[in-house]
Formats: sequence, structure tokens, C-alpha cells
Amino acid sequence: MALKEGKLYYQISEVSTHFNVAASLLRYWETEFNTLKPKRNSKGTRFYTNKDIDEIGRIYLLVKEKGYTLQGAKEKIKTDKRSVDSNVEVVKRLKSIKKFLLQLKEEL
Repeated sequence: MALKEGKLYYQISEVSTHFNVAASLLRYWETEFNTLKPKRNSKGTRFYTNKDIDEIGRIYLLVKEKGYTLQGAKEKIKTDKRSVDSNVEVVKRLKSIKKFLLQLKEEL
């Protein structure tokens, strides 16, 4: 599921569905990565901004796709954030191309 474009805030259920992870994992990552700080309302409900989602994308790439430990992911983001961002963008483009090719295949 893709996140809706133009929204300022996303609920934890939307973000967890987008990344195909449990909401509890997102809450855990909040405790481990000080750069991930979603806004909360008076009830404590989390609201993620696009900046938060970009940070989750970095963490997801390193931990889930590349197999880094949490400590290793923290260090990689701290020392080489530009390279991580570049990798995230490449993965996004490749997924977009894959989606297009699958749609093209369906039409044929």
C-alpha cells in the first residue's frame, strides 16, 4: 500500500501497512533511534510526518533489507547518511519500475 500523497500526518497503522511491519516494531524503533520522533496528540496517538517516514525508510532498508543490526544501522546513518539516502531512492525507483512492468505484463 502506498501512502497518500499530500497528507501532512499519517497514523501508525498506515505507516506499518506501508512498510509491512508491525506497529509494535515502529514503536520499538522510536526507542532505539533518537532521530525518529513522531508527533503525539494529548491521548498519545502517534502521527508520522514525511520526515519520519523517510527516517523509517532508512532504518527499514538497513535493518530489514540489508541485515544490519540496530547498532550497525545507527552508526551507518550517523556516518554515511547520504549513501543510505541514495540507496533508499534507488530502491524506490526500482520498486516503481517493477510495478510498471507488472502492470504492463497484465495488459498484454
